[in-house]
Amino acid sequence: MRQIKETLFYIFMTVFCLIWIYPFLWMVSASFKTQDEFFSNGLSLIVENITIDNLVRAWNEANFGQYFFNSVIITLGTILIVVLTTATCGYVLGRYSFKGKKFIYFLLISSMFVPMEFAIIPIYDLIKMMGLMNTRLGVILAEAGGNHIIFILLFATFFSRIPKELEEAAVMDGCSFFKTFFTIMLPLSKPVIVSVVIMQFIWSWNSFLLPLILTLNEPDARPLSVGLYALQGENVVDWTGIAAGGTIAIVPIIVIFLFLQRYFVDGIAGSVKG
Repeated sequence: MRQIKETLFYIFMTVFCLIWIYPFLWMVSASFKTQDEFFSNGLSLIVENITIDNLVRAWNEANFGQYFFNSVIITLGTILIVVLTTATCGYVLGRYSFKGKKFIYFLLISSMFVPMEFAIIPIYDLIKMMGLMNTRLGVILAEAGGNHIIFILLFATFFSRIPKELEEAAVMDGCSFFKTFFTIMLPLSKPVIVSVVIMQFIWSWNSFLLPLILTLNEPDARPLSVGLYALQGENVVDWTGIAAGGTIAIVPIIVIFLFLQRYFVDGIAGSVKG
């Protein structure tokens, strides 16, 4: 009886997983189909006549080379700023006791329930006042200044479980606050850093609304997620080209996650268990 239940469970989960990943598989298969095959047998995952013309067209005609470069620069810049700021905040909250600490935690957790759309107008005005509209730097600062409360809590939980003797020994050796943080504490938090890098990479790489608003007048500064619009005309939509563009955009995410998934699991587990 138990074996029958396990078999049914695995069958159900297999079917569920196939349904779950079907849109992704469909997008990949559509990127290798011709226009005629796409419209005649669009829902099928089997490609009868494989072609890479869609990938070439998306990369060349839609300026995906520039968009890909922009996405890399914006994502790496955002990750660097987010890791430094959240790790520093998490270190202070996790290692030190001060008045108003609980209130700060309350404000941080409460801000998680505020939709990002509420901050778009203030972010737009701030970036415009700084003279960074239609630039990659403006998009980086806007993305890095978002709500990263989860990352702060991950670092705070991890740092709070490190023995105080380690920090006291560093102070005895003459280490300052920043030297202790950068040479001792930050290297110890490598699993959490990798977890933050993976999550922020996915969010920044797929971000659409903020980059769209901040690069309206400068197409050459747009990332891949916004650049996909170049394949959508006023009267004609290049569906196979959009599928090819989506496939190109999602490949880096899959590669990064496959290489760093072990550290991602270790980082989350380390923050929870200590």
